[in-house]
Formats: sequence, C-alpha cells, structure tokens
Amino acid sequence: MNKNLPSESVQRAVVALNNKEVIAYPTEAVFGVGCDPDSEEAVMSLLVLKQRPVEKGLILIAASYEQLKPYIDDSMLSEEQRAAVFSRWPGPVTFVFPAKATTPGWLTGRFNSLAVRVTDHPVVIELCQAYGKPLVSTSANLSGEPPCRTTAEVIAPVWR
Repeated sequence: MNKNLPSESVQRAVVALNNKEVIAYPTEAVFGVGCDPDSEEAVMSLLVLKQRPVEKGLILIAASYEQLKPYIDDSMLSEEQRAAVFSRWPGPVTFVFPAKATTPGWLTGRFNSLAVRVTDHPVVIELCQAYGKPLVSTSANLSGEPPCRTTAEVIAPVWR
C-alpha cells in the first residue's frame, strides 16, 4: 500500500470539492462541513445548508501554515503574537488573523480578519494536502443547533 496516495474517501472528497460541493469530515472535536474557500458558489451553498448569514464570516482549516498565507496578512503580527500562535499549532486552536485585502468577503463576512487553524487531525491533514489548499470549516449542524459528533448525526434528516 502506498502511504503517499490519498485514501479512497479523500479522493472522493477532492472530486466533490473540485465540483464546488460541500463535504462533511471529522475534525478535532466535532464533524465539520466545508468547501473550496475560493468558490463563491460553494461557500454560498454551505451557508444556505447551514442557514448561516455570510456576515458572520467563516473559518479556514489547513494542513500547514503555508496553505493559509494566500488569505492572511501575517505581516501585521508581532513576533510575540506569532510565537503564541506557533506554540499552539498544529492543533485544535483557531486564531483570528488580519485578512489580506484580496481575501473574498464571503470568507471574512463583515470583518477585515479571518479565523484560521492549522489542524493536527490526520484526516483533515490528508484532505487539505490532497486538495492542495485549506478548506472552509464550520461545524456540521444548522446554526444554533448542537454540533454533530457522529456520522449518523451528520446524515440525519434535518440536513435534507
């Protein structure tokens, strides 16, 4: 078995992402739903599915800090702030960074910042590496409802 090739489920997820679809996947604490951060169509589909307003902004989850650089302006961080971030990453901690001026409003919402995380979850790392960039990541639940912690909850009829 070649450990450098993405698993079959990750390959299917990448196909879905390339088709501007929303996918569900496990994260550090709960199941997440996500999509291509560069596709306004995909992000709007996710927001409709979540019943979430675009103004709230979204989170990007990545396999590495490098994957986040096209979206964030880390030049505005002090060395102390940067050290604090890197002392917690990779891991389940989300930080808010200044967004680059080119970062789409469908990601930042009403803010000039962006919530980002470098994950240590092996499935998400594999997914982001196979896709080649970060994913929009939000909990797999309708806004205001409890997050999904099992596959069965993700595919429950409330999402249909």
